[in-house]
Amino acid sequence: MNRLSLKISAAIAVFAIPAQALAHHAMDGKLPSTMAEGMLSGLAHPVIGFDHLAFVVAVGMASVLAGYRFVLPILFIAATLAGTGLHLMAVNLPMVETVVAASVVAGGVLVLSGRKNSLALLAAVFAVAGIFHGYAYGESIVGTETRVLGAYLAGFAVIQVVIAIAAGAIIVDELGKRAAAFANAPARIVGGMVAGVGMLILGEQALAVIGLAT
Repeated sequence: MNRLSLKISAAIAVFAIPAQALAHHAMDGKLPSTMAEGMLSGLAHPVIGFDHLAFVVAVGMASVLAGYRFVLPILFIAATLAGTGLHLMAVNLPMVETVVAASVVAGGVLVLSGRKNSLALLAAVFAVAGIFHGYAYGESIVGTETRVLGAYLAGFAVIQVVIAIAAGAIIVDELGKRAAAFANAPARIVGGMVAGVGMLILGEQALAVIGLAT
């Protein structure tokens, strides 16, 4: 049991990374100007954005729990690409940051429940969330050249696939098998942490609205 506890701790340690360290853009806030910078920025963005990372992990876990480990992550990533496209076309989506944070809560709750949710429910949640997450991604790439944009999109699509599939395989499959008697305890623990991340972000946004936070 000690080994299992250590593995669970290692699997969720990413959520203990200080928020300030995650707040910096891969290009230090600058617009990428080469394909290499675009690729690096795309690879880094879903990882250094705490809310995005938490949701991608939730997507991977919920997908495995539901029995759709590849289809649903691909659907989510396609939706993020569409959302980025909307931003680049100057389409205005309302309350983007609030919806992103709320989606993190929802994703965490879906995993925390430990249930095998329906394909239709997960597809709807991931599609809507993906559009808003992708729209938020687009903020860091608006105004760049087409070839750099292509590298950026390729980078963030690839890294999200890797994170989602790895999260499902490690947390649900590997750790879940070792804790079979505890009804997906590892996934549910991480799901609770994901939901907590979303609630924390929503709380910060609420405080900012009433002038108690920046």
